[in-house]
Amino acid sequence: MNFEETGHKPVLLKEVMNAIKPKENEIYFDATFGNGGYTSKLLEASNCNVIAIDQDPSVQSRAKEFEKRYGERFKFFKEKFSGIQNVMEKIQKKEINSFIFDIGVSSMQLDNLNRGFSFQKEGPLDMRMNLSGKTAAELIANVKEDDLANIIYYYGDENNSRKIARRIVEYRKRSKITTTTELANIIKNCFPSKYYKKHPATKTFQAIRIYLNNEIEELCDGLNNAARYLSRGGKICIVSFHSIEDRLIKKFFQFGGDNRDLNKNFLIKYRNKVVKPSSREIQINPRSRSAKLRFATRNQNKFTSVKLSELGFEQA
Repeated sequence: MNFEETGHKPVLLKEVMNAIKPKENEIYFDATFGNGGYTSKLLEASNCNVIAIDQDPSVQSRAKEFEKRYGERFKFFKEKFSGIQNVMEKIQKKEINSFIFDIGVSSMQLDNLNRGFSFQKEGPLDMRMNLSGKTAAELIANVKEDDLANIIYYYGDENNSRKIARRIVEYRKRSKITTTTELANIIKNCFPSKYYKKHPATKTFQAIRIYLNNEIEELCDGLNNAARYLSRGGKICIVSFHSIEDRLIKKFFQFGGDNRDLNKNFLIKYRNKVVKPSSREIQINPRSRSAKLRFATRNQNKFTSVKLSELGFEQA
């Protein structure tokens, strides 16, 4: 069975492998297992071991397939980025040779209409990554107008956030907003009839999803955990799809505290390294068009934790 032929296509796969250069007996950590695209490539490229996590319970059956195929070389845990330390304690390892993160919503989640991530077709307004806690519909039904506007602006870079929030609040006074298409249509009506590059609901859906799942805080925790356990000379490779995530990643890799010329955790020569998909990959997989890969190499310094506020971000 070829694991790469089904489901979600891993973006910038060749470029990630070129950055890591998998070697015999090394241990790699796939922090966003999903359909297992990066993990399978690592395991097939060399006689290495992979630790994988994902907070989405729907991927566990896929992980079991990998456990049967690769045996002791592969271990999976249902966990968030903030729980990487828990996993390291369970496996009793002190160092990982490289980490991979593929940030955001996967094709599997987008294509499953019951998950409520996509505004293209009707589904329940859910958007929960781990299928627990408050849904997007519950958030929309109860959040204050000003708070909603701030969420849309801060997490979606949406300049029409005030107008969108006002229309949503006006609509919910008359009727509950329970489906993706219902919310998308409310947002669409806030824009002129001609909209150019993206669907008008793109940024608002992104913002609600990121806020609901605490994704910015989780990303910062994940980066800190990865830097803590990364071996000297090892790499963190992160594929992101939105500007707010990319800004955080870039600032984390560059962070030098009070001395901007001294990078705390990573070699300076890699701090501005960014790789984008080729035109060929975008043609084959249109969803890759906004992807950016950043990677950084761990230096010899003792690990220094970086707070979200130090990167110019506020707590949700």
